[in-house]
Amino acid sequence: MLPERELRSRGLLPSRERLDAGPVVIVECIENIPCNPCAEACPRKAITIEGGLTDTPRVDFGKCNGCTLCVARCPGLAIFVVNRNYSKTEATVTLPYELLPRPEVGERVACLDRSGRSVCRGAVVRVLDSKATDRCAVVTVAVPRKLWNVVRSIRVGRKP
Repeated sequence: MLPERELRSRGLLPSRERLDAGPVVIVECIENIPCNPCAEACPRKAITIEGGLTDTPRVDFGKCNGCTLCVARCPGLAIFVVNRNYSKTEATVTLPYELLPRPEVGERVACLDRSGRSVCRGAVVRVLDSKATDRCAVVTVAVPRKLWNVVRSIRVGRKP
């Protein structure tokens, strides 16, 4: 698990000011593999692959509006949209989810960190699951605000 300090030093996290402005993408692609569906999916051209196809995607956080179109397109499941200001006490994390059963809006799910450990329970606030997402649901879950950069997956159907 990369700490926030390292993610920020690699340019993978937006500034605190941008995080305060609303939903924004976070691309945690740290592998150098030939891939670019995220860049192709972004209608605002906020995600780019500079150099060769194996270079790490870069985000122009000023262009990103948090639309989530890139989330399901990443074959590495490494793209998330966070909204630190969902409420006074909660943030939302939008993440890819390929497993069955799909969660339902209002369902309480186990929220997992990058290593798969349960860190809290969260409420599902949105599920996008259509042909456009190519069998990868895009799930938004409300979590305690302090966990906006910790929660990166969910487990449906059983307690943490």
